[in-house]
Amino acid sequence: MASNVKYEYELYEPMRKWLQTYLEEKYKTSKIITIDSHSRDLYLYLEEFGIVDRYPQTVGLDIQIDVLGIICRGKSTSLAFIEAKKTQLNLHDLGQLWAYCKLCDPAEAFLLSSVGLGSLNKILNNLSRTDLLDFGDGKKIKKMQVGKWDLNTNSIDSKTLVPKI
Repeated sequence: MASNVKYEYELYEPMRKWLQTYLEEKYKTSKIITIDSHSRDLYLYLEEFGIVDRYPQTVGLDIQIDVLGIICRGKSTSLAFIEAKKTQLNLHDLGQLWAYCKLCDPAEAFLLSSVGLGSLNKILNNLSRTDLLDFGDGKKIKKMQVGKWDLNTNSIDSKTLVPKI
């Protein structure tokens, strides 16, 4: 792939492949499904895989995750989200993913850009406001992860990831 991305959707398949590998390595005993899910609302994919009853809050909402991961462990299911951007990241992008995370409480959530952290670099790194990445049910606070997508390696540039994996 060229060093620049013309269309955001060009990022989805490489990110899906990365997420598949990442989740398989992290959740070794689970069945992992990853989907380029940008074209339909989240609940339609959850319906398709027979798990929408576990996420009733998604039904009828205009939530379109770019890349969706489904982690199946026996009867339990968790989700993973990637929100992809081909522009510098900003607070609006973070807010979009944060709202999805607050509604659906995924196990993993990534906000990735092929060009960089943009204004989020100052907020997360210079001002150390990683508290803005927090979500979860209160018992367990999770963090969204923000980073630059490396087009040459088709993976996250680990030097840019906040917080570090």
